[in-house]
Amino acid sequence: MQSIARLRTVWSALMVICLVAVAPAWGALPQAVDGEELPTLAPMIERVTPAVVKIATRGRAAVENPLFNDPFFRRFFGVPEQPRERQTQGLGSGVIVDAKHGYIITNQHVIERAEEINVTLRDGRQYPATLIGADPEADVAVLQIEAEGLTQVVMADSDALQVGDFVVAIGNPFGLSQTVTSGIVSALGRSGLGIESYEDFIQTDASINPGNSGGALVNLRGELVGINTAIIGPSGNIGISFAIPVNMARGIMEQLIETGEVRRGRLGVMVQDLTPDLAQAFDLKQTRGAVIAQVEPGSPAEKAGLEAGDVVVSVNDRPIHRASEMRNAVGLLRIGSEVKMRVIRDGRERTLVARVAEPEVTQAEAQRFSRHLEGATLSEIKEGSPLFGKIEGVLVAAVEQGSRAQRNGLRPGDVIRSVNRQPVKSIGDMGKVIKEGDKALLLNIQRGNSALFLLLQ
Repeated sequence: MQSIARLRTVWSALMVICLVAVAPAWGALPQAVDGEELPTLAPMIERVTPAVVKIATRGRAAVENPLFNDPFFRRFFGVPEQPRERQTQGLGSGVIVDAKHGYIITNQHVIERAEEINVTLRDGRQYPATLIGADPEADVAVLQIEAEGLTQVVMADSDALQVGDFVVAIGNPFGLSQTVTSGIVSALGRSGLGIESYEDFIQTDASINPGNSGGALVNLRGELVGINTAIIGPSGNIGISFAIPVNMARGIMEQLIETGEVRRGRLGVMVQDLTPDLAQAFDLKQTRGAVIAQVEPGSPAEKAGLEAGDVVVSVNDRPIHRASEMRNAVGLLRIGSEVKMRVIRDGRERTLVARVAEPEVTQAEAQRFSRHLEGATLSEIKEGSPLFGKIEGVLVAAVEQGSRAQRNGLRPGDVIRSVNRQPVKSIGDMGKVIKEGDKALLLNIQRGNSALFLLLQ
């Protein structure tokens, strides 16, 4: 009888909703039907939305037309001098996670190449934001504003999420502030999409559109479970959206706040998924794990005893189902951290412990050091190069056509020997010598058999 009564109550509520939708003039939707309150997310939304902010950026980008850079083309066709840069604007979202210090998490692509970043709160207050740090490989950035009376959102444990959990996305799609959409978690651990270098996405059907990037994905308790990041579709949402799990974002945020950058350590292995065919070849009953395909000589993995053919099934007690999960787990560890791996070798399980080492950086995008170097790729002078052992410095491996680095005079094959009159012998030295906020860089360049100074500004 109680079940029948509940069904009648639900049917009555649905009838009321339908009648109000058809004839809104009859009156507002009642708060309750037959004494039972109608479900609503309004109290939770009211509590969380003040922590979701609108981010507006301004910057400059190179004009990508090589013909306009050709003086002969301009003179022959009478084309006037073209501006080599254009102003850019961008909109996105962010989430206040620390009201006391004014820290905001967003996506790196929201603030990429931004020279001005402004944050607008729900109550209309606007503040300039300082970029604390960004991690392009995971698409996470941390901003800071100086403001009173901020509201922060509580961060949940995203590892506890399950497919089918209800979630709510909050952001500023198309500049429409404080837009709220809802849906469910439709998949977990999505990777291999080619969106970021480190992927462990939450997939949801909550509608996410351009401008939602960096916004909040919360559970029904109003706790932050993810940072909305990407969609699949040519122009807008088609029910497949992706968010960075908050556990990943939180670990990256802590490093950015502490050091201004994320320094991923090196384990020294190449891994691949454990497929059913490989499991059969290794005479394993399970088909989930990461297979060690190669171990670098002298690496932390070799010192820990890892061997090619080992199947890693957990890292620091976290189950590993595929190679991307192992890469993410190790990639979030700080240099010097211990990593405990449970592996299967020859049908027997064993536990190995390694210590994450400093990465061997041999190539890097130069814009990570300074915007004056945007468009250049730097490389170590490797053994086998005709320059190896003859000159010390950092090799300019490539320069994009029309980029700022090219306009500043850099050429592929240049060797940077000093920056601001301080010698550099490695890519690591570049990061130590170049200071944040440098208005200009004075480079001493070795170009073939000649040397010159370049002033980049």
